[in-house]
Amino acid sequence: MSISVNINGEKRKLDAAPDTPLLWVLRDELGLTGTKYGCGAALCGACSVHLDGEVVRSCQIQAQDVEGRTVTTIEGADDKVAQAVKAAWNKLDVAQCGYCQSGQIMSAIGLLSQNAKPTNDDIDKAMDGNVCRCATYHRIRAAIHEAAKSV
Repeated sequence: MSISVNINGEKRKLDAAPDTPLLWVLRDELGLTGTKYGCGAALCGACSVHLDGEVVRSCQIQAQDVEGRTVTTIEGADDKVAQAVKAAWNKLDVAQCGYCQSGQIMSAIGLLSQNAKPTNDDIDKAMDGNVCRCATYHRIRAAIHEAAKSV
């Protein structure tokens, strides 16, 4: 089945089975490996991407569900908010092992795109479901506050 979708600002035709998870289309068909496989059940957040501007877990979105829509992955996240978040992540040395970080960053971008001055509670709610095995949660929260200063 041919599926038309805008991925990272580029119109693409995907040749995937309709029920293929978006995660595997991104990684295997398009080579966009920044989006990670974590649990396959939308519980960890490692596969977070933006679908029409909303944070979603790509392991649970089927290819057929992105027809005519816009998908942004970590590779394509480059607006002002994304740049602020990435800069804050680097400045505060957030990543430890780094595996979950693309999902964490995509969720943080989603939060700051809707709420430029989040409280700790706002951050905790928005980032809930993004698991970091290295427990860098305090650095993640600090980086979101840092990024908010320049959004």
